Amino acid sequence: MKLRVSDEIHEVQMQTQTVTLHVRMDAETKRKATKALSAMGLTASQAVRVLFHRIAIDQAFPLELKVPNKQTRSAMAEIDEMVNRRNPRFTSAGEMFAEIEEASGRRLGA
Repeated sequence: MKLRVSDEIHEVQMQTQTVTLHVRMDAETKRKATKALSAMGLTASQAVRVLFHRIAIDQAFPLELKVPNKQTRSAMAEIDEMVNRRNPRFTSAGEMFAEIEEASGRRLGA
């Protein structure tokens, strides 16, 4: 008797044991991702299974991950400093843009 592809998948699934994976994330990220996945016809569990399947097969993460260069690390540190600063560097967006324009020597948006 010849097995169909669906029979083979069912047979393999019967031989494997499933485990539970718990992932912690903020509620807003989960909401946005779940909404996007739903539009693609996937559940969050299915998406995680696809991700792990690709990692297992390719022995690599399916997205390009890079170590930030010196300029990016500097920008990230500046953002962290601005977020954690009690006395903000700028009191308005206009003040910030004025400093950027002055530093670049040209008018933004022109």
